[in-house]
Amino acid sequence: MARTAQKVESLIAEDSAMADALSVVYERTDEGSDEVEWGDVSDDITSGQWGRMIEKGILVDGIHGFELANPDAVESALDDSTGTTAATSSADVDDVDGTTWSKWDKLAAVASIGLFAGYSIKSVRSVVGGAVDVFIGPIESAVPFYVVIMILAMLTGLYSTLLQDNLMDMDKMGAYQQRMKDIQKRQKEAREKGDEQEMERIREEQMDAMGDQMGMFKEQFRPMVWTMFLTIPVFLWMYWRIGTGAVVPQEIIIPMAGGPLAWQEGILGPMQAWIIWYFLCSMAFTQLIRKALNIQTTPT
Repeated sequence: MARTAQKVESLIAEDSAMADALSVVYERTDEGSDEVEWGDVSDDITSGQWGRMIEKGILVDGIHGFELANPDAVESALDDSTGTTAATSSADVDDVDGTTWSKWDKLAAVASIGLFAGYSIKSVRSVVGGAVDVFIGPIESAVPFYVVIMILAMLTGLYSTLLQDNLMDMDKMGAYQQRMKDIQKRQKEAREKGDEQEMERIREEQMDAMGDQMGMFKEQFRPMVWTMFLTIPVFLWMYWRIGTGAVVPQEIIIPMAGGPLAWQEGILGPMQAWIIWYFLCSMAFTQLIRKALNIQTTPT
């Protein structure tokens, strides 16, 4: 019994859909006859699933068809595995498309779009820059401007990492990715066997799974919206201070540029030195913060 139960659990671990397929076969054999044929279950399970049961030795030859090697072990394994691992995984994937935004998320998205206008409209940039200067101005008066940029890069790296950690459900992301991997694996196996019926079933399942992409996009974009909402004003402030000439053109040595550059000088086409400095600091601090806080920002 233990051996059959392990085989059932192994199949379900490989593909959560096998739990439903095994349940169908178990119900058919429990309805009066101990045996089942492919025609009895072909409307409810795929030929690939049927083949995997035979391959694993869960289904064995009977007199007229196939029978479960150990029905009690299958029932026990289904009660344990289907009710926990498989059901949880399926629920996680189903919830991906159900990702909802609160009214605050939507307001942050609208505000972020409005703040983008500051990059091209000087009056908007001046208003936002002046408001942010109330908080950042005292820091700028105490330390050099390149140090201010380092501090801002560290802060933006910190809250963007925390927002990802708190607003993005990695379990949902991982469940979706695992589902797609399972589909691709079964599609490859069916292609190698030349099973056109199984290929058609997998294509239909693939089309259903594609509907989850909108939910995935919403899940990924939610922390991005809040990051933009907090970062764009900071970036507009730096742009405003440099553009108005309020900051004395200091020089900074950037290795990739080959020597000292003033903030206004471009080193990669239209990219100015201060922008490059900000992005370099931001990327470095973000990686350090993720490692220091042990924050996962990608699905396992």
